[in-house]
Amino acid sequence: MPNPGRMAVGLVLTGPDGSHHRAARRLPHTGCNNEAELTALLDGLQAAQQAGAQALRVYTDSHVLLEQLALAPGRPPRPIVRLEPLFAQARQALQALGTVQLRWVPRRCNSEADALARAAVEALEV
Repeated sequence: MPNPGRMAVGLVLTGPDGSHHRAARRLPHTGCNNEAELTALLDGLQAAQQAGAQALRVYTDSHVLLEQLALAPGRPPRPIVRLEPLFAQARQALQALGTVQLRWVPRRCNSEADALARAAVEALEV
């Protein structure tokens, strides 16, 4: 997919009982991969909150997402000005959920969410 270009998000939520909830949607505008990753996170946080989650572990293959949302002390990352409102929204959602761990995984380990997003983009390209 071109970057920037059409965007879609895919996410997989796994409950403590091992149940899976999969979701995907195409976004109505174009943008960059970082915006799509961030939107997927916001969708996932909203779904987790609606499900009553009190603790959450988020896996992402986006280094940028982790750097921008790092809540640990240290040198803050250089902001992505265009996306800062979305990052602020994500920080607020993370704090509202309570215990949230953000973890990086290699892209090959995030293939299910990636496949959902790709399918959402391709479904409307006909």
